[in-house]
Amino acid sequence: MESEEIYYTIALSRLSGISQAMSAEAYRTLGSGKAVYEQHRELAHWDDALHRAAAEMEFITKNNIRVLTMQDDDYPARLRECPDAPIILYYKGEADLNQRHIINIVGTRHCTSYGQDLVRRFITDLRQLCPDVLIVSGLAYGIDICAHRHALEMGFETVGVLAHGLDQIYPPHHRDTAAEMVNHGGLLTEYVSQTQALPNNFRQRNRIVAGISDATVLVESAIKGGGLITCRIAQEYGRDVFAFPGAVGMPYSEGCNKMIRNNTAALITSAQDLMESMGWQTLKQQPEAVERELFPDLSPEEKAVVTLLQQTNDLQLNIISVKTNIPIGQLTALLFSLEMKGVVKSLAGGTYHLLM
Repeated sequence: MESEEIYYTIALSRLSGISQAMSAEAYRTLGSGKAVYEQHRELAHWDDALHRAAAEMEFITKNNIRVLTMQDDDYPARLRECPDAPIILYYKGEADLNQRHIINIVGTRHCTSYGQDLVRRFITDLRQLCPDVLIVSGLAYGIDICAHRHALEMGFETVGVLAHGLDQIYPPHHRDTAAEMVNHGGLLTEYVSQTQALPNNFRQRNRIVAGISDATVLVESAIKGGGLITCRIAQEYGRDVFAFPGAVGMPYSEGCNKMIRNNTAALITSAQDLMESMGWQTLKQQPEAVERELFPDLSPEEKAVVTLLQQTNDLQLNIISVKTNIPIGQLTALLFSLEMKGVVKSLAGGTYHLLM
């Protein structure tokens, strides 16, 4: 991405007097931050926004921060499809934000030993079943930091989504873990430097946690809490939501138990439950690589889908659409045709698996 485009996109994200939704709509319509600037110079406060963008350009250059706009191939494709996705992200890390399988693990900041044990056992078992999973959370106290730390211990890459700029770490007690995550995962935010960790920012960042993931896993939650907000957003995005049950009457089990009771989250008790519900293959189930030389007669568009799934199998419909540049409506018909030909199989969560 050219530095000029990054400069104008940062400025667009910082325009005062214009809602985030309006900025995003203008960006999506015109296709770039620079195009929005050129066609809407009459908007107020461009000077202030451009000045702030120039300062941020210096910060990201000095600190080797990657900037991902919606036009970048490395921008999270799952998130891009969400209606309120941020037009720009700041990223420090090495993990692929479009990895084959991505889940987030969220829950209370006041987790009990029961919750900690659940996270540890879940991640340990997941490592044995499906090691190519990226684990996302919010770097907060409780379930979040347990998920990050156990992921690192088990050799998973893990990404923390922050509610502030990359010039700080909140809470400060998690700095060492955050530093390790930069080399074995990453830190991601939509906020420029010098942005403080205000309460509303945490609610905003939850949509990124939900939107970047295939599924949300809730581990311990009171009847109200940030984890429940992430679950609700994930449901709105059409993503899978799972919850571990807890003891009746325990305050930090009430949120999970209520979601399970109301059928707003699927009950799981193990990593195996998640794998089966998502239709993901375990290591034992994955066949050895085979030659795929013989194909039935396929149209050019069908071949494009097959080629993509050969490279990265088990992709969601929206990601296939982005990668092949085939509209959702046309793609749905193509995938149905491929199913009838025995080439692909539809799995839970709108995911498609190549059979040949």
